[in-house]
Amino acid sequence: MQKCGKHLNNLVILLSITFILIISTVSPVAGNTQFQPIIVLDVDGVINPFTARYLDRGLEIAWQKNASLVVLLLDTPGGLESSMREMVQSILQSPIPIVVFVEPQGARATSAGLFILMAGDIAAMAPATNVGAATPVAFGGEIDEVMSEKALSDASAFVRSLAEKRDRNVEWVQAAVQNSLSLTSFEALDEGVIEIVAEDLDDLLAQVDGQVINNVQFDLSSSDLQFENMNLVERFYHTINEPNIAYLLLSLGTLFLLTELSDPGLSVAGIGAVLFYILGFMALGTLPVNWAAVGMLTLSLLLFTVALLTDTEVILTIAGLVPFFLGSLLLFTPFQPESPALPELRVSLWLIIFMAGLIVFFSLIILRAILKASKLPPKSGAESLIGKTAMVTTNLDPNGRVEIDHQNWSATSVEGNIEEGQHVRVQSVSGVSLMVTPEKVADSPSVYKE
Repeated sequence: MQKCGKHLNNLVILLSITFILIISTVSPVAGNTQFQPIIVLDVDGVINPFTARYLDRGLEIAWQKNASLVVLLLDTPGGLESSMREMVQSILQSPIPIVVFVEPQGARATSAGLFILMAGDIAAMAPATNVGAATPVAFGGEIDEVMSEKALSDASAFVRSLAEKRDRNVEWVQAAVQNSLSLTSFEALDEGVIEIVAEDLDDLLAQVDGQVINNVQFDLSSSDLQFENMNLVERFYHTINEPNIAYLLLSLGTLFLLTELSDPGLSVAGIGAVLFYILGFMALGTLPVNWAAVGMLTLSLLLFTVALLTDTEVILTIAGLVPFFLGSLLLFTPFQPESPALPELRVSLWLIIFMAGLIVFFSLIILRAILKASKLPPKSGAESLIGKTAMVTTNLDPNGRVEIDHQNWSATSVEGNIEEGQHVRVQSVSGVSLMVTPEKVADSPSVYKE
């Protein structure tokens, strides 16, 4: 009887272990098929190293969560070629299918955006969006023919390879690079440049559901959306790379530097100038910069500085506005041909006018007043009484006491004895005693006040 019970216990244990093994083997598979999330990433603005870093991090999260699909929301005028190529490589190497969706309505995928859109397993656009315009542009007239041809040839081959891989319209994407062509969303659909036009994200997923990518048919009915936004560091650095923000940082650096020069000594203004200049030049490193324009801005800073520290403030401040305006207008307009991935960027004219007015106002009024005040001899305690009028409360022969600002002070007359009740003027301070002289009646230098 004991043996039977023992065998029964062994059988129960064996069945339990077998059941646990079966559950542990089956449940991950069931979880993978039923609870695979859809990761949604959002790239908005100029393409730079931080958007590339953000995409890599998002794809890593998608892989860790065994996502069924990644949707990359895209709205960009273009950006750095190196960052664009890094993002394209990440998309092409991703084991998880990626849908690149140009949205919301009114968005664009131009310059670098065209290449990123072509890299997606599925290319989609919302109504009232556009794609294309990826031709190198340089400031002022004709550009070097050899450099232009080289840039165009390289970009054309790259975008053709992407279109060929995704079986899209190779001829049109090449023309978009060579001739700066653009298409609306529905035109792109008709031309075979994209596969889907969707009103919004829900409409997009409804159209993707059931499609076959890499011999796998999508079933998104049980998938839930998970939005992975930029973290604080990525968002901060991505924000300062916006042209107007970068220009604002440089302008504020100039304003703080002028404030520091008006009252030297490493103060909050000095620290602020260093900080704003560092952030501003970090942003310039990821934007197409005309360094001649940077030189003009530097010249304007020198003129503003000389104006502040000399008596020619009005003339030189107005003269400094000329290179300031020219440098601001041309700051992101390079003279040499750039990559087709780069967008045409401009600083807002209203922002330029505002910063110019602010700098002139501070230079001519506020900073000038600070500079004059800093040159005055410091006065505190008894020294602050110099030049003021006091009344004699005890005869000065020559020592006695006076009342000034409702306070009694020891005083010494430097011009003979002075009787009680007369008014005197403080000329200087000796120790704790005021050196005074009789205050003369106006228009009668020989008559003293009684």
